[in-house]
Amino acid sequence: MFQAPRTRIFRPPGCLGSSCGSLGKAAPKMGKRLKTATLVAFAGCLATAGVAIGANAVAIYGNSMNSSAKRSQVVQVSGRNCDRGGSQAALRVTVGTRTDECIYRTPVVGRDLEISATERLLSGTPRSIRKGMFLALNLRNGGGGMYQLAVFPLQRKFQLRKDLPDGTRKFLSVGKGVKRIRGINKATELRLRAFNLTGTRDKDDCRLLVFIGGKRFAVVTDDNAGPLKGRYASVSVGSSRSAAGAVASFDDLLVRVPSPF
Repeated sequence: MFQAPRTRIFRPPGCLGSSCGSLGKAAPKMGKRLKTATLVAFAGCLATAGVAIGANAVAIYGNSMNSSAKRSQVVQVSGRNCDRGGSQAALRVTVGTRTDECIYRTPVVGRDLEISATERLLSGTPRSIRKGMFLALNLRNGGGGMYQLAVFPLQRKFQLRKDLPDGTRKFLSVGKGVKRIRGINKATELRLRAFNLTGTRDKDDCRLLVFIGGKRFAVVTDDNAGPLKGRYASVSVGSSRSAAGAVASFDDLLVRVPSPF
């Protein structure tokens, strides 16, 4: 069952839109085109800063993780000891000693973004820590803060969290008994959106949408988004305690921005 968030709840739009296309078309090449994707995301956020944000979004970056070149586009930004590798179709991350979370960011930088990925907690994870492990998507990541959608595969639970730069954490929405969150070695499809609302008085409200397995599970408005100055979109694996030995994989990564149309 769901626990009601303390922030304001609104009825969500009818759909998220499907104009983003396939991963194959969205994925940029390395080099100049990759840098261009980063700049486009930032410019897109500036262009829509004064416009009411609708339901549609446009894909600007995709990564199927099916080659070492594509996997290298995703860069570690947090985690004391994190080891990365890969299979033919995914980025594989192993958490090392004295580490509670490993975070890897996309090349996209921007405020108003949507990120989606397919994530798995793998059987190489020690049984003693599996229950406390989470897989996550992160937006506005950086400077010690972020919005995070964390799912716990063995608990079938999700948390939409707001981590502030001062180290405090707020829970914006929590869901339990979610069957679309799948167990060990099984894929869970996640999507998180954070778009600012421009029709409010201080223009500091952020609308967050949570999707798991293609189903919408939460729509929350945070009325104090200003403290989150980070602009990375990232994925992560972690635990509230030491996550040493945990193994996770990530693929089908996609980043969208608000549609200008």
